[in-house]
Amino acid sequence: MPTTEITPIRTNGVRLNVAITGTGPVVLLLHGFPHTWRLWHEVVGPLAAHHRVVAPDLRGAGGSTRAPDGYDAATLSADLLGLLDALGEPTAAVVAIDASVPAAFLLALRHPDRVRRLVLMESLLGDLPGAEDFLAHGRPWWFGFHAVPGLAEAVLVGNEARYVDWFLDAGTLGRGVPEPVRAAFVAAHTGAEALRCAFEPYRALPATSAHLAAAVAGNRLTTPTLAVGSHPVGPALARQLAPVADDLTTCDLPDCGHLIPLDRPRELLAVLEPFLDGHRAAPR
Repeated sequence: MPTTEITPIRTNGVRLNVAITGTGPVVLLLHGFPHTWRLWHEVVGPLAAHHRVVAPDLRGAGGSTRAPDGYDAATLSADLLGLLDALGEPTAAVVAIDASVPAAFLLALRHPDRVRRLVLMESLLGDLPGAEDFLAHGRPWWFGFHAVPGLAEAVLVGNEARYVDWFLDAGTLGRGVPEPVRAAFVAAHTGAEALRCAFEPYRALPATSAHLAAAVAGNRLTTPTLAVGSHPVGPALARQLAPVADDLTTCDLPDCGHLIPLDRPRELLAVLEPFLDGHRAAPR
């Protein structure tokens, strides 16, 4: 396995902590909550055999700048565009999961010349049509809890490990994640300021939803796109993408939790690698 270098890279007024390894066409891996770049621990090595893998801690996460604002999808997308510019990379395949999906979607929609292939997993795209069944009983409980400014961090300080563990257990259907990865996630979400940054994307959801609605009103997603579902989002994301995407492949992974790269890395690689190499992934 190639050596992974951890490099600070400045972009869009923040410094991102970025893991880089391998050589070849760039694959940009984007995490969600409550993760860092180490969410991709199990797939970085195989991908690096044929790609330059770039996996940042997003704004406010892990070793990146704990910025006071800028957690809406449009600003996060600008962070990513600046990261590619700083690396001197004209294009990348972008793979996103959970909270990073709206930013990745906007990047591809607004800059199709910069995104060769797009993989989106286990998230929703704001209020775009298609997710009505998933949202029939409302959004998951933590969306509201995280959205209230100052509340969640005040309640959770001192209990960060138990809170992170709940998401890791639920996200792997009880199977858990490797201890070094768990420890990295807990460390990255310990303390009031770390928690605030983790919750800011939820507080920015109204702005993100507005950005998404405006973006699709005048544009279509032309980048070849793979939507991967598991539990609990399943096909809801693919249904949101279908009306706006010109080239969409869908795949649902059975017996797989929300944390796809950690819960079912081999199954993910089986559909991800052919798609990144330009071959349509077989639906599952």
